[in-house]
Amino acid sequence: MEKRTASDYRVSAWSGGTTTQLAIFPETAVYADRDFLWRVSSATVELETSDFTPLPDYDRLIATLEGRIVLTHNGGVPITLQPFEVHAFSGADETRSVGRCRDFNLMLRRGRVRGSMEARELTETPIRVCADAAGEQLLVYCASGQCTAAEEHVQTGVVSPQTSSDPIGERILRSAQKDRTGEEHAGTGIACPPTSAAAADSAILHPGESLLCTAPACLTLRGNANLMICRMLPVKE
Repeated sequence: MEKRTASDYRVSAWSGGTTTQLAIFPETAVYADRDFLWRVSSATVELETSDFTPLPDYDRLIATLEGRIVLTHNGGVPITLQPFEVHAFSGADETRSVGRCRDFNLMLRRGRVRGSMEARELTETPIRVCADAAGEQLLVYCASGQCTAAEEHVQTGVVSPQTSSDPIGERILRSAQKDRTGEEHAGTGIACPPTSAAAADSAILHPGESLLCTAPACLTLRGNANLMICRMLPVKE
């Protein structure tokens, strides 16, 4: 479990505002070179009308954290995004945005990695999220409020029977449609794998802070916060 704060992020300018890069993989990748498999970022949209940067080799997911925007892809039907509503589209689309906001983005290299992004509202009921597939990475971002994340030591080599007939790729792509309450696996709706010990490490997340985990990992999240949860999984060749 790696906690990241503002000092760990990279801030850059784009045509409509600024972008804060929260994480990129591989870590040696450079966004401008388009050599990354996935990237998580948050951007400010400061112009009333702006055009998104073309990314023809990537699939994208976006949500607004503050404010409302209206998107059009390739001159099509306008799509209104309310705060914490996730929208998926192709980076190859000619995308225009109307409205000012602070958004949250996940970019995935098409054919090389797949994943999901979902908004979760954390209240009285703890949320338990797990990364249990080989190579899977999990990022939890605190958009507002505060939460405590307790990491459990996952017993490697143990797979929950419920997962054997449920391919990880399908489960990941379904995650944004799952109920935002309850203590089940946030991305799959199934229980996490058995653990070998009680929670061993913990971290407190304040607004703008994030956690990055690599499988096998399970987190129990408590507090009152609005969270963005991203999952990234390399595609097997």
